[in-house]
Amino acid sequence: MGRSRSRRSSEPLLWLLFSAGGTAAALLVPVLLFLFGVAFPLGWLPAPDHAHLLSVLRYPVTKVVLFGLCVLCLFHWAHRFRYTLYDGLRLKRLGGVIALFCYGGAVAGSVAAGVVLFGV
Repeated sequence: MGRSRSRRSSEPLLWLLFSAGGTAAALLVPVLLFLFGVAFPLGWLPAPDHAHLLSVLRYPVTKVVLFGLCVLCLFHWAHRFRYTLYDGLRLKRLGGVIALFCYGGAVAGSVAAGVVLFGV
């Protein structure tokens, strides 16, 4: 009675990160871009000063939310870019290298975001 050892795929986790990243990017990034790229520079809203932004960034919840946004957006990019190269450009023979580059880049970017935000 031999056991069938089936290797579990990481695809469901990657698709989960892809969809969560797309949702977070669609909901939060446009708001941040509008505020810091349009409304504050054009004077439509009073711009917060540097000290106020630093005080907001000192809250742990703010750091966790920004870190989560960075991580999810990076993994969304990685998955989208992987499948663009893999299926769109038909580079299936380089699937392992492409996956390593894309998801490795997302992990490296996530570590960099953690270092910047949490000062690890």
